[in-house]
Parts: sequence; C-alpha cells; structure tokens
Amino acid sequence: PCFPAMASDPGDGHATLKRCLGVLKDARNDSEQFAALLLVTKAVRAGEVDAKTRRQIFDAIGFTFPTRLLLSRQPPAGCPPHTFRALGLTLLACFCTDPELAGHSQILNKIPTFNDVLLSPCDPDSTSMVDDVYQCLSAVLATARGPRELVTKGTVSALCQAYLNGGHGSDRALTLLVGLLAIAEAKCWQKDAPQLLAVLSKLSSDFLKAEDMTKFELCEVLLHFIPLSPPLTESSQGSECLCRLYKGLADVLGSKLSQSQRDPALKLTASLVQACGAEWIPAGSAGSKFLALLVNLACVEVRLTLEEPDPFEVEGKKEVVTACYVLMEMGIQECLREENPLLENVQKLQLMRIMEEAFGAVIFYLRQVKQEELQDPFIFASVRVLGAWMAEETSSLKQEICELLPFLVDYARKLFKEGSPAVNLPQAELVSTEGSALPHDALRFLLPGFCHLTAEDRPRDILISEGAPALLCEYFLQQWEVLTSESTAPTPLTSTEMSLQTTCGVFLNLVVTAPDLVRRDKTFSSLMEVLLKSLPLLLPQEHHLVLAANIATLGLMMARILAGSAALQGTPSAKEFFGAAIRFLSEAHTAQAEPSSDGLALAVSGAYVSAWDAVGELWFLGMQALAGCIPLLPWLPHAALPWLQGLSQLLPRLAPASVDLELVTAFQAVLVELARASEQCRDVILSHHGMEWANLYGMAALEQCLAEQ
Repeated sequence: PCFPAMASDPGDGHATLKRCLGVLKDARNDSEQFAALLLVTKAVRAGEVDAKTRRQIFDAIGFTFPTRLLLSRQPPAGCPPHTFRALGLTLLACFCTDPELAGHSQILNKIPTFNDVLLSPCDPDSTSMVDDVYQCLSAVLATARGPRELVTKGTVSALCQAYLNGGHGSDRALTLLVGLLAIAEAKCWQKDAPQLLAVLSKLSSDFLKAEDMTKFELCEVLLHFIPLSPPLTESSQGSECLCRLYKGLADVLGSKLSQSQRDPALKLTASLVQACGAEWIPAGSAGSKFLALLVNLACVEVRLTLEEPDPFEVEGKKEVVTACYVLMEMGIQECLREENPLLENVQKLQLMRIMEEAFGAVIFYLRQVKQEELQDPFIFASVRVLGAWMAEETSSLKQEICELLPFLVDYARKLFKEGSPAVNLPQAELVSTEGSALPHDALRFLLPGFCHLTAEDRPRDILISEGAPALLCEYFLQQWEVLTSESTAPTPLTSTEMSLQTTCGVFLNLVVTAPDLVRRDKTFSSLMEVLLKSLPLLLPQEHHLVLAANIATLGLMMARILAGSAALQGTPSAKEFFGAAIRFLSEAHTAQAEPSSDGLALAVSGAYVSAWDAVGELWFLGMQALAGCIPLLPWLPHAALPWLQGLSQLLPRLAPASVDLELVTAFQAVLVELARASEQCRDVILSHHGMEWANLYGMAALEQCLAEQ
C-alpha cells in the first residue's frame, strides 16, 4: 500500500522479481530501493523464492540493507510505524532459510532485536513480523553456534514470556523452548530458571486440568521442562509443580490406558525420577501405592517387550523401555531404603519378586544381542540397569548372571577400548545427550556387581577366565589419570573416584581369594607399580581419604604376596608408598581427654571421623597386611621407626580400658613383627617401658617377644 504503483505490478512473478533485483542493484535513491524491496518481500512471503533466487537477493543487498531497515524509525508517509522493521525481518527470514546464512554473525547479532519483537505488543498488522522472527529463531537454533548465542542473548526469557502471554505464535515459542532445552538444558536453567519455572507452572496446571488427549500431549512437552533437582525441590513454585504433576500422573496411570497414552506418562514419570528421585512422591498410603504401581507398570512393560523380542517391536519401544529402567532402578533403591521408607515391607517383597522377573527378561534380551548391535545406546541402558540389580541383589538370578558374564566383560571391554569414558563429559551434557551419544563407561555400572561376584567361586572363575583383571587394571589406570587431571579442591564424590574405590574392592577380593593369580598374573605387578606411585600423591588431600584407604590397603595386601618383586626391594617408589601407608595408619587415632576421668582415651582422629564407617575396616586390614610385610621386606622396619616411636610414647599415656580389644590386637601384631625383625625397633619399645605397657594392655605375644630377645 505504501508504493501502490509497484505493488500492483502485473505480469509474470519471476520476471518482476528479476526486474526488482536489478532495481535493487542500480537504485539511485532509497525510494526506488524500498519500492523494489516491497515486491521482493511480497514474493518472499508468497513462497515464490527458490534457493537460487534467495542467493541472488542476498548478493544484491547483503546484510547491510536489512540492518538499516531494522534501525530506521521513520516509516514512509501513510505506512505503519513498523513498516521498515517488518521489511527487514522478512528479508532476514528469507536469508535464514539458507543454513549457511542462518549461522552468520550478522544474523546472530540480531537476536536481541528478535527478542524485542516477541516481547512487543502484537496488533493484527504485526503478526507477519512475529512469524518472521520465529522463522529466524528456528533457523538459528539449527546451527552450531545458535543455541549458545540464543541462551546468552536472552532468548529463553523472551520465549517464556511470549508463551505465557499467549499471543500470536505462542505455540511456536513453546516449540522453540523445547528445542533449546533438548540441546542446552543446564545452561538454560542456569540463566533463566525463574522464567522456565513459570512456564513449567502453567504447563503443570494445564496438565492437571486437562481431561482429553491434551493430557498425553502435555506429557511429551513436560518431559523437556523437568530440570535437574534444585530448581524443583528448592523453591515453593517448583514444589507446587511437582505436586500437580504427581496428582496428574497418579490420575492417569491409575486408569485404563492404551499403549499410546501410557508411554508418554511413563516417560514423564521417569524424567521426574531422574531429576528428583522419589522426593516428589508423598509419604503415606497413597504415595506408596503409586510408587508400587510405577515399578509394577515398568516391569510389565519390560517383560512384554523383551521376553519375546520382535526386532521391529523392540526398536519402536526402546525409548519407553529405557524410561522403565529408570523406574526399576528407583524400585531397587526404595526396596533397600531403611530410613523413612516409602514402601511397607510386604510391598518391598512383592516388588523384588516382580523385578526379578523383569531382570530375567533383560538378561534374556542381552543374550540375544549380536556384535553389530553393540553400539546401540539401548544395549548400554540395559547393561546399566542390570548393573544396578547386580550391585544390590546377589542371591537371585545367579545362574543366569553367571552365563551372561562373558558377554558383560566383552561388552565393557569393547566400549572401554573404543573411546574416552562418559565421565569426561560435564554432567549437564551427559543428561542432554543421553540416548544420542553412546557413553563408553559401562564398567562404572558393572563394578559394584563384580565386587560382589568376585567374593564367590564360580562367578570369580568366570571373570578371571574372561580376562576381567587385566581390563580392570587398564580401567584403574585410566580413571586415575582422569582423577589427577581434575581439580584438587574438595568436591562431592565424583563417579571417577567412586569407580576407583570399587575397582580396589574387586582387586581386594581377588587378593584374598586368589593369591596364586596375583603371584603369576603380570597384571598385578603392573597394578602394584601404579599403586606405589598413586598413594603418595593422594594422601595429602583429606577429601580423598576413602580412596587413599582403599589404595593403601590394597597395596599393602598385594605387597605381602609380591614381596619378591623388584619394585618392592627398597626402591624410592616403594619407600614413598610405605611411608604414605604408614602415615595413613598412624594418623587414624589420637589421644583425647576422657570426660569421665582425668586420663586420656584413644579416639578416631578428627579428619577420619566422618569417613570412619567407610575406612575403619580397611584400616584394620591394612594393619594386618603391614604386619605381614615387615618380615618379608628387610628395609621396612627402619621406615616404620618414626611411627613406632610415636606409638610407644602414646600408649603409656592412655587409659588401657579406652583401647578396645580389636585395636590392641591390631597394634600388637605390628609391634611384634617390628620387634622380631629389628633390634633397633625392639630397643625403641623397651626404652619407652614397653614391657610394662604390654602387660597393662594384655599384649602377651609382645611381652613374650621382648622377653625372649
């Protein structure tokens, strides 16, 4: 309407477009350019522009002219105020249909302008501007740099507001939010949690109220708006969302549903469990029934899909079965929970029986897997959930698990050899890419089960025959490298550290139950060398105390078996290791005032108190192993002299009744071996009135040893 003569130009559309492109190139003034642009944008909006013509338009005007249009505040006479801006946006939307142009910095730096349009009041004349902005944003989202730029430049907040306002194109705002969250969930929530919570609040309200198929469509959308726990559990708005989602899902899953209705509800439930565990399920009868129902439904789904696997049917059900795995894993945890349990004991027993049948189906499915299918993330999910069962339930399905062990070891080995572990990825990326990128750290999930199995003869023999010790040694070394590359600041226990601890547990079982294997398999000589170097680096850091306890104890127990190896013949690394191990053992206890008397009592040291449940048993094993090493390593008594002097000074100061019998036995075992192996050590004990306090503590073997010599 602003340029009627040109706007009504008759004739062939493509011919007119070509004439306009010529005018754009040769225009003598802005008026001619704007007139030509009007026809170009009209053709663009009518969908008459193919890829070649689009490129011709871009070559004719580039980004400069649309940028001028966006900045212009003076519309042509008789035109609406946003005329130039609308023209500019239409051209940019046209350019954005070319992926190369959509990722151009000149498009990315217009993101704030796109946001402004979404947040501006939309009258009937400006709907095309909003449509063009959504087209631009959709194209930007599909580029490599786009998602990061959209998050940092405030598009998440703008989209949330556009959706909540419910104006023109608000459904497209929701679609874009879903796309952004699928790619950059953690960054979105980190920057715009309040706005995303407001959207989640509306969606959860709509979900609770809906009485038709909308309810199940909303399940699919809500999946993407469930963040990792804090925003949901640490705010009243988040808690209200969880409450509405619980009520809605309890209503849905308690009804008779078709497959197409049940699947999205199960997937939404699984995403809530991944984010919040079982915290969103209320305590009490209704909550326990709902939880039992979830695990029941998940187990039924797994059995139906995997017991008689039709390849085509399984392929279509992988996503929902993976969601069911999440619910089964929660079921295992809740059945084992003793403090404030959601489930009653009868429910726990019932669910364990039902889950046993479902895990039987998982094992059956994994036994059918072909080599060419090993890259499938669904296989990884199946192995992971089976690992959770093996970690906790050691008595059931033992025969079936033993038969599957060769596959599990082979699968874990193949994944380990093929790439870096999933633990190297930031947690946020893990969550957002799970299911598309195949993680490689299957061993992390199998280790707790292997730890149980190596304590039993038959599964241990299978694991050894399948080469598990060599694989675990390589894995330990790689995880150690990952740990030492991480920050030295105290952090929550990482999966890397947990994996190292559990691997030590597996090796400890092998050292105790298969010492001949440790002697003859070179794997253990290699592991010994790694342990000698690891402990001195680890021990100064108090936040790694549990791992240090595992490595110290494992190293001492292996040294007793491998005492003849060259690495332990007084080498610098051996001396450093034993110095660190003795430090770990010696610093575990201290003297402190006894409230009931004026004397001193022996107590666990402050740095060890919080970890004593995890390290106490290892400390006693370490003391026993150290006593066993002393007669085998002639240089060791001298290395233990400083500790011996400290202990010989400490024991006379304590009230003997404050030292329990188990501790007395542990100290005596080491003291006797030191006194037998070294005249110097014997003299140190005697010079501190050793005969007297040995008698006071009931250390008969030490008394006898000192008297004999």
